[in-house]
This record gives sequence, structure tokens and C-alpha cells, in this order.
Amino acid sequence: MDLRQLEAFAAVMSAGSITGAARLLGRSQPALTRLIQDLENSLGFSLLHRSGPRVTTTEQGLRFYQEVEPVLAWLRQLRERADAIAADKPRSLSIASIASFSVGMLPAALRRLGLDNLPDQIHIRTAIAEQVVQDIATQVSEIGITSLPVDHPALEIHWIGEAPCVAAIASDDPLAELDCVPLSALAGRRLITLANPFRWRRRVDLALEANGVTPAAVLDTNTSNAAIMSARAGLGVALIEPIIAYGMPVEGVVIRPLDVKISFFWAIVTPYGRPLAALVSGLIDKFDEIGRETIPGFVRHPAEARQQLVADLARPAYSSDC
Repeated sequence: MDLRQLEAFAAVMSAGSITGAARLLGRSQPALTRLIQDLENSLGFSLLHRSGPRVTTTEQGLRFYQEVEPVLAWLRQLRERADAIAADKPRSLSIASIASFSVGMLPAALRRLGLDNLPDQIHIRTAIAEQVVQDIATQVSEIGITSLPVDHPALEIHWIGEAPCVAAIASDDPLAELDCVPLSALAGRRLITLANPFRWRRRVDLALEANGVTPAAVLDTNTSNAAIMSARAGLGVALIEPIIAYGMPVEGVVIRPLDVKISFFWAIVTPYGRPLAALVSGLIDKFDEIGRETIPGFVRHPAEARQQLVADLARPAYSSDC
């Protein structure tokens, strides 16, 4: 396989058709078809199902694209860095982050570094926690923000943050009048929360069980901003991590602490053994600075506390003083 074949396949995945991909790349449709066929021959499996002008991706094609996409991203960044070296400019900055940080704390942290200190090219890749870990481990990105648990030998954990989750409530909901929302108030209500059962959602489920609270229904999603907007629409009460809650205020939604502390943990990570650029080091410091200023109950833990904190994820939450 070669780079032209990979780019052709990625273009088809983006455009949804051979014709659209040919337009994107400025090539003829027969030439693009040939590149895809040559790639399939070299791989030994089909990437696309073909039905006349329509194409759909095979299961193997979807799995292969998950490998291709970060490789092409890395190559694009390599070109940019080569151009920056030639022009004697600062290198580009690549960041991988779970969604709550990429829309909450990350833009503010970049702004505090000073616009004049930022490189011409900044890449923010919003992804699920597992993909953030993969991006850092393969050095596609230079710095990542991910939720716990995280355990990978190719990662350097700089510090771990902790803060209690909060309730996001529509402003016309009676619970919005309270200064502190009892977890028991969720009994008989629709709960809006995150879907991944192996991360923070597990803490929520343990807290509900330990306190004998049974929601009437559950709406789960893979992003906190979707949970907030669902609460705004009056679909229920959202239990969300505090990063996006305080970092991206939404009109029509109020944020309230809970009477039960359900901790959310996150880690700032970089590729293991890779020297930190001054910009990356500064960004790590800004995350700490903004966390202390904007997130109630923020605690910074050293990297060495990871194992104990991961063990704590399996324990029920406890009463809060709110």
C-alpha cells in the first residue's frame, strides 16, 4: 500500500462516494477506483461494498479506517512541522481531549498562554477517552486530557484532577430553586447521564444504588454537552462532570451541587519519554490554574496517586457538605 491509496480510501469515507472523493482529490473517478482496488488487493480484504454508483463500507473497512485516520493526521502534522522548520517558525500543537475539556477548559487554557505565543497551526482532536489514550501513546498528539481509569506504559501522567459532579437542571424545573440538590430527588425522575459503564457512569450507578435511588427512566449519551442540552429541553435531570458545567454555561440551565459527592477524575498526559515543549509545559500549568479558579472542589493529585484513585472508582460516593 502507498500514501495515495490511503488518501483515496479516506476521501471515500469522508465523501461517501467514489464520485465525491474524486472531486475532493481532483482526480478522475476511474483513477480513484483503481487506487482503492489496488489497496484492497494489497490488504487481502474488501474495504467497500459496491452497488452501481453507490458504495458502503465493509466491517473490515470500518476497522481499517480507524487505523488509517490517525496515520494520515500524523502525516499532515509532519508536513506542517517540516514547513515550520523551513520557515523558522514554532511547530504546530496537537491536542487530544475528551469532549468536556475541548469545549470547556481547553480554549480558556490556550487563551491564557497568549495569542502571540501560539503556533500558526493548532489541532484539537475531540475523542472518547480510549482514543485520547491511543493518540498520545502513538504520538499523534503531544498532550491529552482523558478521564480515569488510564493505564498505559507509553503515557506520562503529569497530574490527576478530581472534582465533584453536579446536576444540570432546566431553569424552570422546581429543583432549580434549591441551592443543593438531594440525590434522592432523582427518584421517579428521568436521569440524564453518560453512557460508558466503565468510567464515570459507574460512579453514578454506585451512588444511586448505595442511596436507594431508582430513576423512573434513563437517557444516556456519550457527551456531557448533549446531556446538558437534554436537561435544557426538560427531558430530565442531568448528572454531569463539572468541567463542562462550569466551563460552558448554557442559557436556560442551572448548575447545582449534589448532597452526595460523586467524584470525577481526569488526567493530563503526554507521550512517555518525550521532552516537553515549552508550549505543552505551559498548557499543563494553565489547566491547573483554571481548575483552581473555576471548578468548586477541585483537587490536584500527583501521578503517583493513580492506583489508589482508580481503586476509589469502585467505591460508592459519600455525603457532601453542600
